[in-house]
Parts: sequence; structure tokens; C-alpha cells
Amino acid sequence: MKQSLGSSSAYYRNNAVMGQWGVRLLDYCHYSVTALLHHSMQKVIVAPSILAADFSRLADEVHRVEQAGADWIHCDIMDGHFVDNISFGPEIVGIVRKQTNLPLDVHLMIRTPDHYAPRFVKAGANSITVHVEPEANHDVEKTLRAIRDAGCRPGLSLNPATPFESVEPFLDKIDILLVMTVHPGFGGQSFRREMMEKVKRASEWKKSHGHKVDIEVDGGINAQTARLSIQNGANVLVAGTSIFHTKDYAKAIRDLRGPI
Repeated sequence: MKQSLGSSSAYYRNNAVMGQWGVRLLDYCHYSVTALLHHSMQKVIVAPSILAADFSRLADEVHRVEQAGADWIHCDIMDGHFVDNISFGPEIVGIVRKQTNLPLDVHLMIRTPDHYAPRFVKAGANSITVHVEPEANHDVEKTLRAIRDAGCRPGLSLNPATPFESVEPFLDKIDILLVMTVHPGFGGQSFRREMMEKVKRASEWKKSHGHKVDIEVDGGINAQTARLSIQNGANVLVAGTSIFHTKDYAKAIRDLRGPI
């Protein structure tokens, strides 16, 4: 495809069949088609957040989303200090681990995650994401290295108010970059479109460095915002309300993933 479009562009330039605007239009179409093919070939991972599940029947909820086509199970851990809410700890993660073989994607919205991460490793986490903000109170690079050394995929997250530059020094040390598209702590918030600039910058960094990092978005993700996120370079969608608060989990997941 690329060679075909490239040769056509050269032909028009050399033969003066198209003017300057025509060549620019052809180049634009080449860019658009290439971007579309990139996104269509990139596997979109859907990670239902159990924070929105019915905890009175948690095992059944995990089984239902797995059968509905979930790729990962996302576990939001909040301590009431780093964010103004409390969720659950490693014991619940361990219970979920017994219910599924899907990867458990653990997001630590807590202070001193370096202290608590080993407990989530033991509970069965496959990936552990920590925060870059100073309020998390840890040595980011050391924590990421410890997570990897423990056999988990290390991830790093940034809040809406945190500039992208804060995570740049660590991008080559992580497997997952989690861009928060709402302020963390509570579900059901509205998606913040301006966070797509961070997703786009992460995608550009990924392409220019050839580093295989998953770009994850979390907060206000539904069928519409999922499309926008994917278009900007995200390949992992965390969704709670838009899955667990519907009757048909399979349809909700298909709608998030979009056309294949």
C-alpha cells in the first residue's frame, strides 16, 4: 500500500498532472490510510474495572465479563490518601485470581506503592501500575524495577493535572502507560477530551522509539470515547460503568472494541 501510494505521488509530481494542492491531498490520504491501517491492525484490549461490579456476587461478575469477551480484569486500588476514596486490597485481588485466568491489571492509586506492591504480586497480579505524582511518595524508577523483577509488567500512570513530561523519563522502563481521562477516585465521571493530547504524545513516542508499550486510558470510557482514544493511539480501554451497568456485557465490550 505504501509503495503504491508513494509511486503515484512521484508520478504526479514528475508529470505535473496535479498541482501543489493535489500532491498535498494525496500525501494526506496516504497518511490517513496508513494511520487507519495501523489502528485496525492494533489489538484493542478491553479491561473491565471490577470497581463498578456488584460485589455481592463478584465471582459471577468476573465469570460474566470473561465469557463476554474481556481481555483483562482491571483492579482499582485506592487507599483514601492518594485519592479521596477507599476501594479494596490484595485479598480481593486474590479472590478474583481464583475465579479467572485472565490477566489481572492492578492500578495502585495509593501512597508508598513500593511497600504494598509485593502483596499484590503475591495475590496474583500480572501487571501493576503506580503513579508518577510526588504525592505517591516513592522512588518511581526503583518501584518499576522491583515490579518487573517480581515477574509483573510495570506500568506508570499520570493524573489529568500532571504534565506528560513527568512520565517521559520512565517510558523506556514500563510496559503500560495509563493516561487517566478523569481525576481518579470515583467512577461515573465525564471523559476529559483534552487528555487525548497525552495519548497522542505517548503514541508518537512509542512509534519513534520502537518500544512496545501498551497505552491505556481509564475514566469515562464508552463506545464514543473509546473510538476517540483508539484514534489517538490508545490500545487498552478500562471501562467500569459502561460494562457493568448494562444488561448485555458482551455487546458493551463489542461496542467498546469497535469494528474488527
